[in-house]
Amino acid sequence: MTAQPSMRPDSFVAKEQAENRTTAPHILPIYATSSFAFENLDECIKVFQNPTTAHTYSRYGNPTTDTVARKIAELEAFGSGIEAYGVMTSSGMSAIAALLLGLLRNGDQILTQGNLYGGTTELLADILQPLGVGVHFVHLRDLEQVEQALRTYPRIRMVYAETPANPTLACIDLEAIARLAHQYDAWLAVDNTFATPLLQQPLAYGADFVVHSATKFLNGHGNSIAGVVVGRDAALTRQRVWRAVKLIGANCSPFEAWLAHNGLKTLALRMERHCTNAMALAQYLEQHPAVARVNYPGLPSHPDAELARRQMRGGFGAMLSFELNDGFEAALQCVNRLKFCSLAPTLGDVDTLVLHPASSSHLNIPRELRLQNGITDGLVRVSVGIENPADIIADFEQALQW
Repeated sequence: MTAQPSMRPDSFVAKEQAENRTTAPHILPIYATSSFAFENLDECIKVFQNPTTAHTYSRYGNPTTDTVARKIAELEAFGSGIEAYGVMTSSGMSAIAALLLGLLRNGDQILTQGNLYGGTTELLADILQPLGVGVHFVHLRDLEQVEQALRTYPRIRMVYAETPANPTLACIDLEAIARLAHQYDAWLAVDNTFATPLLQQPLAYGADFVVHSATKFLNGHGNSIAGVVVGRDAALTRQRVWRAVKLIGANCSPFEAWLAHNGLKTLALRMERHCTNAMALAQYLEQHPAVARVNYPGLPSHPDAELARRQMRGGFGAMLSFELNDGFEAALQCVNRLKFCSLAPTLGDVDTLVLHPASSSHLNIPRELRLQNGITDGLVRVSVGIENPADIIADFEQALQW
């Protein structure tokens, strides 16, 4: 009797065949693969000994995510002559966490500001401090305070800054802070999410590391979550930060990176409109009788306006915040009355997004620390979108009528 061919499913599975045509894709492909195949064991050994030569496993690196990381690093270093190195991560918070966990050790200390994004402050207090990393808060705009802290606490290994800060839009002199940090053998890391590399390049002012929530302006469309760390020293960044990302599994997925890459194509166009719209709204709010103050570095009334003009270029960003005369209840009433703008716990989209920090992003920050840094109960944060500016202003006009 003639034997019948096997009908097991695996008999129909052929080895993946590579496409041999060399026509380049117009759009960056999504490499939706968990791992990469080797021709033989010798090749496998060589690649694992030096992972920079090829890809092995997508937690270690992926052609899509690596391409986007390289592009963002090039944007941050453009025109400076710095050969920066970028690592994509799963979110902005994972970028910050990988940076801190990769560089800081038990007994090290970090110097930072009190008006940080609430999640960063919580990360420092709830994760880093229990691991033995000390945290000191000072007003980074006050260079005498900064130098005194660096002199008093010789274990400070990193100065961590946001400029413009979230949500008060305070600005920090990057060149001066970098000089002080390096004088006392510390790194300077800067969250550049608000400004983007189009408006500000911290590496050019001496920063050692830049982090972004790529979820925000770099993507710009609110459809993905991703982060990135960019380092001035490529070898150090790969050895310490990339290794932390690999070991804690904080890698960015290829699809999320691909979405961020698509957003980068319109970054310049979007930021131009974001900036003009934000200035128009800031000027409107500044003259409104219900508003006590407006925080926008493009306004002459902003305490850091001169520094922002010197340090930023092409505009002052999309972010602003304003404080209402009547405090908490007035802020809630204003936010609840908005119809065109959206209440959402994010920023950097093409849509105008509003948040009340005291009841959301900074809810878990001690009230005393909030108030010391201008994050009051009546403060409203706005991520100004690219809509018709008349529509944005009209929405706030009706929301502030009571």
